[in-house]
Amino acid sequence: MTVTIRNAEPHDIDLIHGFILALAEYEKLAHEVRADREVLARHLFGPRPMAEVLIAQQNDKPVGFALFFHNFSTFEGRPGIYLEDLFVDPQARGCGAGKALLAALARLTIERDCARLEWSVLDWNTPAIDFYRAIGARPMDGWTIQRMDGDALVALASAGLLTGTRG
Repeated sequence: MTVTIRNAEPHDIDLIHGFILALAEYEKLAHEVRADREVLARHLFGPRPMAEVLIAQQNDKPVGFALFFHNFSTFEGRPGIYLEDLFVDPQARGCGAGKALLAALARLTIERDCARLEWSVLDWNTPAIDFYRAIGARPMDGWTIQRMDGDALVALASAGLLTGTRG
């Protein structure tokens, strides 16, 4: 029952895509997945990677992944790591893969001189919330995530062009 963590490589793109689809199904958000293998490969392994992936393996079999990227804290004056997705196959839960992925991310956070490791969790996902509390994570009360995409994003981007403002 040995769990190991490794960096994802370009040949893992089908595996990563599969984990994303499985996560979306678990979160009841499969209808929102638009990522395909080509787009993922370009943004994860192309000339300017925008995110990184760690793969958890149990006895050399992939059982989970963590997809993350850097953000920046102006208050700290240092970068941070934002965990976008963490997923472990339901059959492999309880083997330590989730904790091993988070421990690997914590080590990267320290090695890269980052100020913090952050992520979001769906408010209904009690098993995940309980797991995060058990390892010492704390909620950021008073903060609400905001998102802009689709037509609203295009409209706002166009507004700057109409008024002649940039950046």
